[in-house]
Amino acid sequence: MSRIYVFTAHGGPETQQLIERPVPEPGPGELVIEVRAAGVNPVDWKIREGRLGIKTSFPVPMGREVAGVVVAVGSEVEAYAPGDAVLGLVAPGQGGFADHAVLRAKDAVVKPEDLSFAAAATIPVAGTTAYDLTHAIELKAGETMVVLGAGGGVGYLAAQIGRVHKFNVIGIASEAKRDLVESTGATFVASGSGAAEGVRALAPDGVDLIVDLVGRQPLRDIAPLAKPGRILSAPDPDTAAEFGGSGRPRDAEALAKITDVMGHGVVTSLISAEFPLDQAADAVAAVEKGHAAGKVVIVP
Repeated sequence: MSRIYVFTAHGGPETQQLIERPVPEPGPGELVIEVRAAGVNPVDWKIREGRLGIKTSFPVPMGREVAGVVVAVGSEVEAYAPGDAVLGLVAPGQGGFADHAVLRAKDAVVKPEDLSFAAAATIPVAGTTAYDLTHAIELKAGETMVVLGAGGGVGYLAAQIGRVHKFNVIGIASEAKRDLVESTGATFVASGSGAAEGVRALAPDGVDLIVDLVGRQPLRDIAPLAKPGRILSAPDPDTAAEFGGSGRPRDAEALAKITDVMGHGVVTSLISAEFPLDQAADAVAAVEKGHAAGKVVIVP
């Protein structure tokens, strides 16, 4: 048998539970891995609350990004074999907060040897999001990129990517995350009602790109500072569109590209907490409260 964390109805944390099931079997084009680490993301609890309009039958497995060791491969899989260390997105309808997870081979890549399983598990969702948001609009060295939500897992990576490209990075986050943001080389601006004024003081001629990981009113406050069409928002594409921006673009090669970058240590994840699978509720709560710095990981 194998454990997996699920929710049994749309709602709050009270709908979550750890259940047992048989070890899954891979279908055509799929891998089954023994999970060594799974990243926790805001999308996990947003799906549970029913915010994303995803229709499904209950119970619903939780967790989108994983890293582990292949234990079985389905037909049509030639690139992987049992024993391979991989990372990737779980297959549709599957979950990563589990002892075993199912991935489509096309959504997986080999884990670099020098990258821990915990760090690898932050790449398929957080790493690719950071890559997509920082590469879709080409900036020149010295141009200004604002990261709204720079203290979270994606924002921390995005700020580092910006500095690698020699952008002038301004990171907006809570005061408690000042040291974290500044450790990336970004200039810190405190979130809240004074954020727009703080950014304007640093970039009086406007900013060349806003990478938004917060949305809603905080985005509305700083959006007028962006040059036309220079807002990309992962959580709130509608608000971005009001100001001429858009949602997250997607590069089909993002997973392989950012894995290579992180495998060489050019950009690194900050893992703020690791929880065992039987404490998955605490892991989800840490992200749902919105105060976690960096990434939260479940390590079965």
